[in-house]
Amino acid sequence: MLKELVKKLIPTPLLERYHYALAVLGTLVYRNPSHKLMVIAVTGTKGKSTVVELIRAIFTEAGYTVAVANTIRFAIGGESEPNLFKMTMPGRFYLQKFLHKAVAAGATHAVIEMTSEGARQHRHVGIELDALVFLNLQREHIESHGSMEQYAEAKLSLARHLETSSKRPRFIIANADDPSAKRFLEAEVEVRAPFSLKDAEPYAVDERNVRFVWRPTASSGAPPTAVGGELFAVPLPGLFNLYNMLAAITLASELGIPVAVIKKALEHIGPIPGRAERVEKGQKFAVVVDYAHTPDSLHALYETYKESRIIAVLGSTGGGRDTWKRPEMGTLADEYAAVAILTNEDPYDEDPQKIVQEIAKGFSKKKPHIILNRRAAVREALREAHAGDAVLITGKGTDPYIMGPRGAKEPWSDKKVVEEELAKLGYH
Repeated sequence: MLKELVKKLIPTPLLERYHYALAVLGTLVYRNPSHKLMVIAVTGTKGKSTVVELIRAIFTEAGYTVAVANTIRFAIGGESEPNLFKMTMPGRFYLQKFLHKAVAAGATHAVIEMTSEGARQHRHVGIELDALVFLNLQREHIESHGSMEQYAEAKLSLARHLETSSKRPRFIIANADDPSAKRFLEAEVEVRAPFSLKDAEPYAVDERNVRFVWRPTASSGAPPTAVGGELFAVPLPGLFNLYNMLAAITLASELGIPVAVIKKALEHIGPIPGRAERVEKGQKFAVVVDYAHTPDSLHALYETYKESRIIAVLGSTGGGRDTWKRPEMGTLADEYAAVAILTNEDPYDEDPQKIVQEIAKGFSKKKPHIILNRRAAVREALREAHAGDAVLITGKGTDPYIMGPRGAKEPWSDKKVVEEELAKLGYH
């Protein structure tokens, strides 16, 4: 691809200056729209898009007009369009243009998913932050960043970016159960609020719901009225979503949103597209579409559905991206799934057969099925399912394309394909 060739030919320092200059120019062209909004950034390896959606739901329930930019979509108030970029933080002025549009539409708040890749390319430059929410730091993008420490540094640069903001007060919300939280909570800002599973005890999680008593620790700075405990019952599955909820609740509480408003917003939340999203057409087995594409996220999803007989459909991104994870993902599918089907995800210029064979190296208890055609793999999984089973289709979530060699894009939707294949089986 021409884009990749240009990246190889231009020295990295020159590329970084180019990206920085573009970001500054975008700020000037669109007259610094972030100054006219309360801007919350959400970062971490996993859960960013979901937390953005949870925060949006809370702020909307509180009466604000909210703009959101994440891997799933770009939305301002009630208007929404899918993110078709195959990236979370588009460049070329896009975020500044989006914020400018949000201001013009009367938005008061913007919630933006910020990535290490975007930070490395300075796409956050010129966006004045009011708050940063840190979720977790897990192994990912190692090839891209060079090492885990450099990956962490890219994330931490967002905390330093918050320190330079002219907004007051500035907030940092961090998952205290993650070892990297300490570094984020050292940021020199006015409000530093940790959150932890201890804030949610007792709690219960299953395939459909999370129930917990929110009783934040004194260190979180939550209002005294909340410390007595508030029972939440939220229709999202898994322990990973409990962490996501705690991040959103802690931020909203620190910003003065009443607990009753937070609770109402979360208890009426709809499914998050492509994030442990159930596809229900009257079948007696669960079908779940999820973005999980690393060992950590795959483990979290499989653990959530471990009481069911799991039929797993999985693959791995090609193009040399985090190849270390392939056998580990295979090992997880081998451990948790009764049936595992390995298939295409986004091969780019890599041989799809080679990718799935590397995943297959992680299997020792059973032999996985290999069906490279993703639709055929989904079809086989659905045919294999019986009442009470869980078909878990991972890796793409809301991704709009399957990326092939030489930049080829095949329009795609896991959810749509599932619906079409269920219809063929008589489920409508």
